[in-house]
Amino acid sequence: QVQLIESGGGSVQAGGSLRLSCVFSRGTISRRCMGWFRQAPGKEREGVTAFHTGGGGSSVYADSVKGRFTISQDNAKSTVYLQMNSLKPEDTAMYFCAAGLVSGPCHNGLAEYHYNYWGQGTQVTVSS
Repeated sequence: QVQLIESGGGSVQAGGSLRLSCVFSRGTISRRCMGWFRQAPGKEREGVTAFHTGGGGSSVYADSVKGRFTISQDNAKSTVYLQMNSLKPEDTAMYFCAAGLVSGPCHNGLAEYHYNYWGQGTQVTVSS
């Protein structure tokens, strides 16, 4: 059973940066659809960014974060990262990482149906 553990959240001022980490404590990071999602108070969870760890395609980003957020991976550390720059108050949310099945689909990475495993989340708060 895959377990995902997020870390790196915190409170920053607008314009600041944070890097979130998602560690696989069990299972392999390889050949999966991996995504970051977020949920703000009173709002539905939304896809932020995603990619396939097998390298079979480019990353996808929500329009609201394009040019500011970057997803990446470190296979040696079994970790997926979310680098967030130029943060805005509207980025305030609980951030979750999610993983699909090995060799599973990833054609619409921002859609939740690709994902079978979810972390507990890490809170990001951006003040103006």
